[in-house]
Amino acid sequence: MTASAVEPFHVVFVCTGNICRSPMADVVFRWFADAAGLGDRVASSSAGTGDWHVGERADVRTIDALGRLGYDGTRHRARQFTHTDFEHNDLVVALDRSHERILRGWARSEADADKIALLMSFDPGARTLDIPDPYYAGPGMFDEVLMMIEGGSRALFRQLEPAIRPAP
Repeated sequence: MTASAVEPFHVVFVCTGNICRSPMADVVFRWFADAAGLGDRVASSSAGTGDWHVGERADVRTIDALGRLGYDGTRHRARQFTHTDFEHNDLVVALDRSHERILRGWARSEADADKIALLMSFDPGARTLDIPDPYYAGPGMFDEVLMMIEGGSRALFRQLEPAIRPAP
């Protein structure tokens, strides 16, 4: 996968309700792209497999965990993943295997299915492929989840960077 000279590389991060894990991944991945001077070469977003929180802000514990590490998650508004997300994105990143299964079930073609990957599959040091849902836990779990997401997002960005960096 490579970004064209004109179109940015599009990636969407997907969790359950789009208020905890996937907004974290979007914000963190975007930070890596901006910090590398490649923010204009990447378009990222996030979505949920469910529609329970559509239009809501990220969970306050998500915003707080991001804020403690210097990220800003305040602009996020939840939305549900749709079939057009396959069309508009080059990569569909699931935060755990349950999301991956759902997305594969929604894929209408082999091309759609080929776009799906687990975030932690990019991190060779990951102890698990599943990022746990912190929704029913306390703030400490949000911090732990954010650390996992940082590791996975860093590894994903490092893998994509050569393909999205403009040729000299």
